[in-house]
Amino acid sequence: MTQAELKLCSLLLREYFGDIVEAIGTFLIRSGPQPLRLIAADTGLLLDQVKKALCVLIQHNLVGYQVQKRGLVEYEARCRRVLRILRYPRYIYTAKSLYGDTGELLVEELLLNGHMSMSALVRKVADRLTETMEGMVWEEPTPASLTGKGKRRRSCEEEDGEHQAKKQKQDGGSTEPPPDDGIYWQVNIDRFHQHFRDQAIVSAVANRMDQTSSEIVRTMLRMSEVTTSSYAPYTQPLSSNEIFRSLPAGYNIGKQVLDQYLTLLADDPLEFVGKARDSGGGMFTVNLHKALASLATATLESIVEERFGSRCARIFRLLLRKKYLEQKQVEDFAMIPAKEAKDMLYRMLSENLVALQEIPKTPDHAPSRTFYLYTVNVPAAARMLLHRCYKSVANLMERRQYESRENKRLLEKSQRVEAILASLQATGAGDTQLQDIEEMITGPERQQLDTLKRNVNKLDASETQVDETIFVLESFIESTVRRP
Repeated sequence: MTQAELKLCSLLLREYFGDIVEAIGTFLIRSGPQPLRLIAADTGLLLDQVKKALCVLIQHNLVGYQVQKRGLVEYEARCRRVLRILRYPRYIYTAKSLYGDTGELLVEELLLNGHMSMSALVRKVADRLTETMEGMVWEEPTPASLTGKGKRRRSCEEEDGEHQAKKQKQDGGSTEPPPDDGIYWQVNIDRFHQHFRDQAIVSAVANRMDQTSSEIVRTMLRMSEVTTSSYAPYTQPLSSNEIFRSLPAGYNIGKQVLDQYLTLLADDPLEFVGKARDSGGGMFTVNLHKALASLATATLESIVEERFGSRCARIFRLLLRKKYLEQKQVEDFAMIPAKEAKDMLYRMLSENLVALQEIPKTPDHAPSRTFYLYTVNVPAAARMLLHRCYKSVANLMERRQYESRENKRLLEKSQRVEAILASLQATGAGDTQLQDIEEMITGPERQQLDTLKRNVNKLDASETQVDETIFVLESFIESTVRRP
């Protein structure tokens, strides 16, 4: 756990759960498994506060516990699971895209509550859908509205829903336990990640070849999504006949054309699709490890080009292709003057994007009798960039919180005016009265509010974009570690 990851975990816990839960979670991440009494003593919090904070963290699967031999219970933070909080908006938006408003509400409730029984979850979602049908304003979610601001707004709605549910229960709810009492459901994050990975692979194939090729790969991934593990290096082999029968109805391509596309995909240098064997007209698989490696390499190339320019990107791609090169060979192959090539190589070397391999001719490692070869260690570069991405997200979150804190008075005034307007509209107030209330916010204040909203939306969008890069790099590193 690096300092950047620790800082990001701390910010996420504070934003979603408050200072007390953040203090407990950060302490467990720093110190590892700890018993209850030691947590209370080291954090300086009351024992009751520690218990409640641990209950919240366990409810959301952010902390686990284990009973030791002598009966002592130790609590341990799940750091990777805490970092997944950053991806909650993406989970909700994906659920809406695939399953509509009901799927979105189901996933949102599960993420807000950690885990729930099916009866409670269905009842809560049904209540929210009923309120929507009765005329409450429901804002259609968009990728921008599913960022930090949208999450906080939904949290307020969630509190209102809980208050109403408690009131109904007190008024005359049944005391009998539901039939599914003790059976809890939670969001399958690995399945969401598998969907994100498949979407990235399909998009890469579409950009490299064409839409038909991407649809063939999408079909292969869809056929294998249940039979293939999330961490498998490649999908189960599929025959061309099976792929042909499973193609969407809109793609009216013949069997011969499909075979040509599959051969073209298998012969592509990136090797997204591989041919397992020739039986049954050919058995094909999607090589997930190589696909993720290609996505990570493309991300590295893009970052190098953005930071250092097209010439550095040319040298970087050359090293990826040739593996090991001396400085003179880099100058010749890249067709760049010696002074510029040397400067670019040293700049990338100082940023750990390029590595230097020494091969001595003699045991004394004398510089005059040593070959110095430049190379790219893709996993090491990916880890370094992943660390920087964590720092970037933490900086973005801090900047967003600073913007909100600096304009706290104006935001509170805006919320009060909106609440007054909503109550007047509900009572059927006239246009003149509504206009008078709206004029409580002056022109400069409204302009300042618009600027604040625009800045916060940009920061939210940037967090989402950096998280997409984090996902690609994390998936590649995990596939490298698990590769047999």
